[in-house]
Amino acid sequence: MSDLKNKRIITVATTGAWPKKENNPNVPMTPAEISEDIYDCWLAGAAVAHIHMRDDEGNGTMDHNKFRETVELLKKNHPDCDIIINMTTSGDIYATDETRVQHVKELKPEMASYDCGSMNWLNKALFINSPDFLEMCGKLFQETGTKPEIEAFDPGMIANAAYYLKKGILKAPLHFQFCMGCANGIPGSVKNLVFMKETMDQLCPGSTWSTFGVGHSAMEIMYAAIAMGGHIRVGMEDNVMYAKGQLAESNRQFVERAKRVIEEFGLQAATPDEARQILGLK
Repeated sequence: MSDLKNKRIITVATTGAWPKKENNPNVPMTPAEISEDIYDCWLAGAAVAHIHMRDDEGNGTMDHNKFRETVELLKKNHPDCDIIINMTTSGDIYATDETRVQHVKELKPEMASYDCGSMNWLNKALFINSPDFLEMCGKLFQETGTKPEIEAFDPGMIANAAYYLKKGILKAPLHFQFCMGCANGIPGSVKNLVFMKETMDQLCPGSTWSTFGVGHSAMEIMYAAIAMGGHIRVGMEDNVMYAKGQLAESNRQFVERAKRVIEEFGLQAATPDEARQILGLK
């Protein structure tokens, strides 16, 4: 791993469950749009694609057929694309536990999200990740060979991951995504990012980590993560604005900036195969 210490993984979160065309007309929504966007971001330097699906009205959905169609289009149209596919299990807060993992059972992605706790969501609804669901997900991911990306919206979720690691529901080494600046989660700041990393190092030593900042904290968190040895996530799931008063033209635009920042720091963006080594993917 020593030869990988100067590599940083760029994850692109192309779509999410919230932004629509009226928020930014460049948000990819259909399987065809999303698959082409993933390919474009791979060309620009992204090693991981974190994907959400939308229904025909543009709302977040966990329809396993949409996930399958997206992956099949990507493989058919761009067989050279070796990007790591990381599928959400949280694209619709009203979906049943079974619906949330049906696509994982069928498609066996290399990675999938593991939201390690429940919270109020955007001051409007409950985002429930019950103990039963988390245990079921952990066991399923081991069966499918899927690496959990542990989404931590606050330090308590890191402690929760340590509990499931001790129980054998999760297997070391863990990989965390620190979600900074989300409503009802930990605010996005360098101080809070340092605290999240220190908490992880104490409770789950040997783990890898990535992070992103929502809204105005995006650049602060990206710069800090690169300096602290972490990996980064960018994309329209987290921000539809490229800069204050400037809508993002594409997800590729975010990836290209992230790669430039990494290189300006004297580092390199990891290729998908290098990311697989860093993350311990089979």
